[in-house]
Amino acid sequence: MISCSTGKGGRGGCGVGRSYFLVLAPLLIVSGFCGPTGSLWASERPNVLFIGVDDLRPEMNCYGVRNMVTPNFDRLARRGVLFDRAYCNIAVCGASRASIMKGIRPTPTRFTSYKTWAMKDAPDVPSLPLVFKQHGYHTVSNGKVYHNRTDDPDAWSEPPWRPKTSSIWWALPENRKLATGFRQRGPAYEAADRPDEIYPDHQICNKTLADLRRLAKLDQPFFLACGFYRPHLPFVAPKRYWDLYPEEEVKLPDNMFFPRDLPQVFNYTWGELRAYHGIPKRGPVSEKTARQLIRGYHACVSFIDRQIGRLLDELERLGLDDNTIIVLWGDHGWQLGEHGFWCKHTNFEVATRVPLIVVAPGVDGGRVCRRLVEYIDIYPTLCDLVGLPQPRHLQGKSLRPLLTNVVATHKDAIFTRFGGGDAVRTDRYRYMEMRAKKGLGPVRGVGLFDLERDPQENQNVAEKPSYGKVRARLTNTLRGILSR
Repeated sequence: MISCSTGKGGRGGCGVGRSYFLVLAPLLIVSGFCGPTGSLWASERPNVLFIGVDDLRPEMNCYGVRNMVTPNFDRLARRGVLFDRAYCNIAVCGASRASIMKGIRPTPTRFTSYKTWAMKDAPDVPSLPLVFKQHGYHTVSNGKVYHNRTDDPDAWSEPPWRPKTSSIWWALPENRKLATGFRQRGPAYEAADRPDEIYPDHQICNKTLADLRRLAKLDQPFFLACGFYRPHLPFVAPKRYWDLYPEEEVKLPDNMFFPRDLPQVFNYTWGELRAYHGIPKRGPVSEKTARQLIRGYHACVSFIDRQIGRLLDELERLGLDDNTIIVLWGDHGWQLGEHGFWCKHTNFEVATRVPLIVVAPGVDGGRVCRRLVEYIDIYPTLCDLVGLPQPRHLQGKSLRPLLTNVVATHKDAIFTRFGGGDAVRTDRYRYMEMRAKKGLGPVRGVGLFDLERDPQENQNVAEKPSYGKVRARLTNTLRGILSR
């Protein structure tokens, strides 16, 4: 388990010549607090800056990945509470985003794939931005917030915006020519000597900066959502970000093998990556390609770190930082060769674990919370922080008590699912079941990992007699969640 030792005055993770890069991470909250009576600690209802980062796992310096150049993630961790064990509820973008926005778990028939439309799967459930709009907030969406730009249109005060170049990922013409369709895309990575300004994420940041300046002049609070595309495939970023991670320093995971004694129904062929030019249709990638994929992922994280740093600087320049909640999240984790897997689409730790940092007035910084939290907790947390009533449909639990006391009681288990699989993660164990493709019917395979002894999930112990009582207890825990 990656841990974070960042404290007040801790290092920013930025080496000589790298100080112009800035950082932030997948779940971050900066706000005015509510007092015991529910009244706002600040004199005005706080704004919300809601930042989503596609395919971002906790691959930052403040999460213990010391080779990462992520000074803005680290900057935020020094100011607030870092959640070390936060999890998405489903490891695929469209479904995860719908679950976050609606505040309810995915099921075999709701929030199932990247193509999910929140307004179609849960039409009668008010979304997070809609509730804020209904309570006087001016709501704006830039970039990839929902998977589908026009999803949940009533939630926004203005039409959702995305850059016109969002479908052109490759900077080099020769690479763009290789993309002939959805099933045959261009190369999986590119390091072009091009300026930041030509990339969609820089343009999304520019639009959000302009909106901050405009919304700061309104006589009502704002809920401004900003969704970045990288580090989603393809791993394309300006060469100067690639140069932060020399090829000879890239390390491969030491568990690029399928977990021992785990049924093959849990195996995963990572078809998303195989659609890119130069990636084999079957079998593993070469060691050289694996290193380039990892290097490209890291470069994209640092590129997004820079964009988020620009947002933080503008908040400070406008004097909005003391009364703005910032939520920064990655929609799910991402596998970088662990178990021989790439992409997401599983219930393993690296696919479901996500970053979460909370910074708020009155909250001591430089602290780490190791309680289990999940993404359906975001919606009630934001309502709690700004003093809005929590809709009855919510299935999550506010994180506000953990901002005061990082060891406060929260949850004994969190739930994740994908396709035919459902899983629970407790303090020590991960228990997984696999059924048919839609998660219905008889159980076809069971996985149980003792994360205290086996944090990389390399050995399935579901069939070991010594774990019989643990398996029975976790089976009941999962059944209880599925029956709600």
